[in-house]
Amino acid sequence: MNPAETTSGLQPSPSPTARSENRSRAMDRDPRAVPRGAKSYSRFVQLMKLLLPATAALLIILILVWPYLRTEDLRFRLSFAAVTANNSEDPSMVNPRYLGFDKENQAFSITADLARILADNSTVVELEMPKADITLDDGTWLVLTAQNGVFTQLEKTLTLEGAVNLFHDSGYELQTSKANVDLEKGLAKGDSAIRGQGPFGELHGDGFRLIDKGKTIVFTGKSKLVIYPGIREAKQ
Repeated sequence: MNPAETTSGLQPSPSPTARSENRSRAMDRDPRAVPRGAKSYSRFVQLMKLLLPATAALLIILILVWPYLRTEDLRFRLSFAAVTANNSEDPSMVNPRYLGFDKENQAFSITADLARILADNSTVVELEMPKADITLDDGTWLVLTAQNGVFTQLEKTLTLEGAVNLFHDSGYELQTSKANVDLEKGLAKGDSAIRGQGPFGELHGDGFRLIDKGKTIVFTGKSKLVIYPGIREAKQ
């Protein structure tokens, strides 16, 4: 074979620079020759131009209408296990639980075996076997129980009648027949005969005034105090 013919029959391969230039010229001639990644990015940008303003407008509307949606008082909640009806078809709540806070933002709760709303759209609730749990600022607690009670939600007052018992975390107990409790202010009072007992002894009176959630209790009317023997020696 003639070497000259062999050399003239071969075509040299283009260099990398020449291939890049050829590709650029091809893309210039064909506008559709755009990389696939660039097309996806363009669609993403167009979509974001629509979604971002719409989302911002929705958030602004939600901020404006939010105060009107939250009409309930977050400082007071009511839950119950079931709803029944008595003979007069008045709605009743079984095992209700009322949660609230006093003026010092201390929690209290009221539970009962049964609750009845006394009138339509009323905030006054009649309770059977009510129990009020009050938390004090020092971590101690105060519990009141009775056979019957009436709870006024707006005023946060509780009227107890029948075998009213008051238990304090420090160890004393009071028994009377009627008591009015102001849960908002941490006060309670009663004008019926009362008997109290605790580590100090026994005390009887014609009435009582409970101040500052039980930190101070005043017995009114004719009162009698019986101190248990050995209390003074035990303190010493």
